Amino acid sequence: MNQQQDEILVDHLAKKGLDDKMVLGHPASLFVLFFTEMWERFSYYGMRALLVTFLITEIADKGWGWTNAEAMELYGWYTGLVYATPLIGGMIADRLTGYKKAIILGAAIMTLGHASMALEGEAKAFFYIGLGLMILGNGLFKPNISSMVGQLYPDNSAKKDSGYTIFYMGINAGAFLGSLLCGYIGEKIGWHYGFGLAGVFMFFGMLQFYFGQRIFGVIGDSPKKAINLPDSVDAVAIPAKVVRDRLIVVAVLVVASVFFFLAFEQAGGSMTIFAKNYTQRVLEGTAGTTFKWVDAALTILPILVVTYVLTRLAAKIINQYPLTIIFTLVSFFSIMLLGIWKIHREFTSDVTEVTVAWFQILNAFFIVTLASSFSRFWEKVWNPSGPVKFALGLALVGVGFLALSYGSLQIPSGATTASVSMIWLVLAYFFHTTGELCVSPVGLSYMSKLSPQKFIGLIFGFWFLASAIANKLAGLSGGLIDKITEMYSMSTFFLIIAGLPIGAAILLLVFSPLLRKMMHGIN
Repeated sequence: MNQQQDEILVDHLAKKGLDDKMVLGHPASLFVLFFTEMWERFSYYGMRALLVTFLITEIADKGWGWTNAEAMELYGWYTGLVYATPLIGGMIADRLTGYKKAIILGAAIMTLGHASMALEGEAKAFFYIGLGLMILGNGLFKPNISSMVGQLYPDNSAKKDSGYTIFYMGINAGAFLGSLLCGYIGEKIGWHYGFGLAGVFMFFGMLQFYFGQRIFGVIGDSPKKAINLPDSVDAVAIPAKVVRDRLIVVAVLVVASVFFFLAFEQAGGSMTIFAKNYTQRVLEGTAGTTFKWVDAALTILPILVVTYVLTRLAAKIINQYPLTIIFTLVSFFSIMLLGIWKIHREFTSDVTEVTVAWFQILNAFFIVTLASSFSRFWEKVWNPSGPVKFALGLALVGVGFLALSYGSLQIPSGATTASVSMIWLVLAYFFHTTGELCVSPVGLSYMSKLSPQKFIGLIFGFWFLASAIANKLAGLSGGLIDKITEMYSMSTFFLIIAGLPIGAAILLLVFSPLLRKMMHGIN
């Protein structure tokens, strides 16, 4: 069976003009996309890890001294637009540029955005220009690189799902390293260095993609050049009532995702404020030493794992695409040097202070360590319907905020600082990640399964639009942290955030039998 599947895949690669070299059983071209996306996520999450902290840090410490509400408003607009612009970027690529040019152009614009943000010390205008360029570049980049992954495989390939899983690991590797290193350098050395570092590796990602784009054959070419070779068509007409019912389920899941991401995206907002001002981050004695060793392991191990993948890719394509491999090797050698420097600096420091951005690596860490366990659990133990999985994800993200609510019980009303244990943020990120594993991959899968073929692009557009709305709402709700803390308490604020997804989870569970019926066999 595996040999037959490999033959189907090789035949597909030949039709599309792709290089047929394989790495870890997948097309080598997948790993070019893996590293390109990894550096883009490095740049995005590296910057996001710094954004709110930089804005609310006192002017004496080179921040802008904004209020929490002001910082959260900008955070909401930025992250919301980051998820809204892919709708336009996808249309531009489909009708004008093709995926390849859109990705290169988007990466170049984002690189300029990071460079502009690095100049924020010269004039504040550079900061805003940088944010604008980041939003525009992301709109061209994000939807089109994901589309290219899907086109590397025929629809009937058993390796398509695992290909997306590998790509998803690249996303999380970039998010992990970006939050870790950009956050550390930005907070400990200088904000502009953190913003600039994110741009350096976005530039490397652009170069390695540019010099390796021939590996993709006709995939991603301009629409005028592209040869349409559809892998499958809808063979059976679906009754109108079935289409209507399934689209109603899609709409329900899209609305439910707003409640999930409204809470989940507090990570870069109110949870960052909580980490900065209300969490005990200065560790002493055994706690400080233990953290240094854990942090060192978390810094080095991901770099070693991804370096192994890079060496496997290099062995296959370095002769045909030497510049792609050279730029990727240079970027990883630089990352390794930065990691070693960071570890040495921490072990020779008298004070162990955890950066605010460090907590944001936990989501990517838990994703990588838990994803395969969740997959096996769905396959072998319990595999409920999509609405039930969504309800479980909503409940889990709510539980994360219940942990924060309980942990902040001792913070008095109106307090602007406190020293709550780190464990509550760690628990929150753990529950939020388990919730994400119930919602994000499941949501994308059901959007595809429940949508008529001709509406798939539109439905995915609505999914991204829901994320944009959720991010904006996350900024608005997170901006109420000071007002609610002053009137009631920090614990009450987190309790309110917890109640929103938990309430939505209860409604989904109540209506899940009806929704399952309306899915007409898509379970």
